[in-house]
Amino acid sequence: MNRTDTHPLKDSPGREAELTVFYDASCPLCRAEIGFYQRRGAEARFVDVSEGLAAPDGVSCRQAMARFHVQDGDGEVRSGAAAFAALWRVTPGWRWLGRIGGVPPFVWIGEGLYRIFLPIRPSLQKLARR
Repeated sequence: MNRTDTHPLKDSPGREAELTVFYDASCPLCRAEIGFYQRRGAEARFVDVSEGLAAPDGVSCRQAMARFHVQDGDGEVRSGAAAFAALWRVTPGWRWLGRIGGVPPFVWIGEGLYRIFLPIRPSLQKLARR
């Protein structure tokens, strides 16, 4: 099911839930950000959606390119601020932010900021490509 969830990932006892991160590798900003999480040892699988070959369950490639998505081991899809919170929860040094950022009212604030960012993302991408 595609939705923006306001709940943090459900953890299994003793381990974090499996997380797949879907990102647009054709976007220089996205590549840089995903590289940041990979260098910090995020416990996630990273999937490039820019080739049109992969997207989360119930999400089109176009939707996945336009908005950040993750899918946990139970198949639950999150997008936007809730997706970032899920990624932070599996990133060493950032787990605390994921726990805080994934619950109301912080996830709502994050979602508002994310929605402000989305329309300016194409302009930032053009600058980053120069």
